[in-house]
Amino acid sequence: MSLASLALCCGLAWWQWERFSSASGTFQNLGYVLQWPLFGLFPAFMFWRIRKLRRQAAEQEAGSGEDHADVPAPRPEARPEAAVSTPTATPGPAPARDGEPDDELAAYNRYLAELNARDQAR
Repeated sequence: MSLASLALCCGLAWWQWERFSSASGTFQNLGYVLQWPLFGLFPAFMFWRIRKLRRQAAEQEAGSGEDHADVPAPRPEARPEAAVSTPTATPGPAPARDGEPDDELAAYNRYLAELNARDQAR
């Protein structure tokens, strides 16, 4: 496949060269002469890159020594259905883990309360 695309694109580059060489040729045709071979090489590059990435993935999987067959694939998060033009509520603060107070969250909540007080004063 990649050899066919390279041959086709080289043929198109030759056609653009003939157009550039003619009396009505422009530098745009010369630009296409340089572009077409690159377009033809791109599928070959992608074929090489995909094979390389697959080989690396196979080496990592074989080198890890762990069997990943019993691990389920991650499921995408469910997206909420389209809301009917109702304002969305802001999420509340996250609960503190293991009963520990979260100083950063408390400071953020104080900042939000201060901003709300400023808006109410206006």
